Amino acid sequence: MASFVFFRYAQTPELPQWAVGSADLATLAIYMGIIFGSLHWLSNLISDFSAISRLPYIFSVIFKGIFLLLGAMTLAYITQYLNMWAIENHMATLRQMLTVHILYSPSFQALIIYLVAVRVGLAFIEQMALLVGPRVLLNIGLGKYHKPRYEQSLFLYIDMVASTTHAESLGDYRFSRLIQDSFSLLSDTVANNEAEIYRYMGDAVLIHWPLNKGVVNDRCMNIYFDFSQQLNWQRKYFEEHYGFVPKFKAAAHCGQVVAAVVGVQKQEISYFSDVINTLARLQDQCNPLGQRMLISGELESQLETRETQYKITNLGPVKLKGKQQTTDVFGIHPK
Repeated sequence: MASFVFFRYAQTPELPQWAVGSADLATLAIYMGIIFGSLHWLSNLISDFSAISRLPYIFSVIFKGIFLLLGAMTLAYITQYLNMWAIENHMATLRQMLTVHILYSPSFQALIIYLVAVRVGLAFIEQMALLVGPRVLLNIGLGKYHKPRYEQSLFLYIDMVASTTHAESLGDYRFSRLIQDSFSLLSDTVANNEAEIYRYMGDAVLIHWPLNKGVVNDRCMNIYFDFSQQLNWQRKYFEEHYGFVPKFKAAAHCGQVVAAVVGVQKQEISYFSDVINTLARLQDQCNPLGQRMLISGELESQLETRETQYKITNLGPVKLKGKQQTTDVFGIHPK
């Protein structure tokens, strides 16, 4: 709104007819910005928590644009009502600012077109951020990883237990819906722990942080146990639709990786390092060691263990598949 007011009004030598003073330009930007910002937020809320979230992206974009357009039309009718109320109560200043003439002026019509165009553009960007991840979209746009660069990263690998058995019993279609329903519960806890989903791999998901962020406040462990709790809270739904509640196992590891943008037609940020290979081998040890979640010794040494809310059990050195040297392994349990 500030941009619109600046380019539409602030550069003109004379104030618009409705403005009593120059401060009314700022009032317009703030007043309309709050209203349309609220409509923007409300349209996101509705699309995220309704059947619209399961429709193709284009429907969500169109819905958000139409929602804002209807909101603007509603605002116009409310403004007409306030104008009549101002006339009845002899409020000349309010009447001047809310005159019906404004609603049908080219300026107001341009404002509506501008707002709808901006809303559709923002909705498209939001959907692209959901598709590739906001951090990935931003970094690709800024060209941060067009040249490979070293980073210290932390990865969390979450995988479904007995997925092959479930896929055979449910069939491909129902199993894919099970994966959708399960991983949809991850979104809030991933956002709350400032993580980013790096990649979905069938019935598994790989989650990423910069190392210094992932070790803060038990974030790398919170996600798995919060996710498990969410699944348990939705027990009735899963039992009604699939006959069981899915269980997952997890592993976390950290180290130096090389990050780079790969691809031309479809670009993504990929991480090259033995860290991810070690992580997959570490996760394979959950069943043999009878653990729900494992972390490596490298990660354990980085954690703020004095204030952790989890019990960390040293399971000793373990020889991982394909590795010549042993790796210190720790089991994680809620206290």
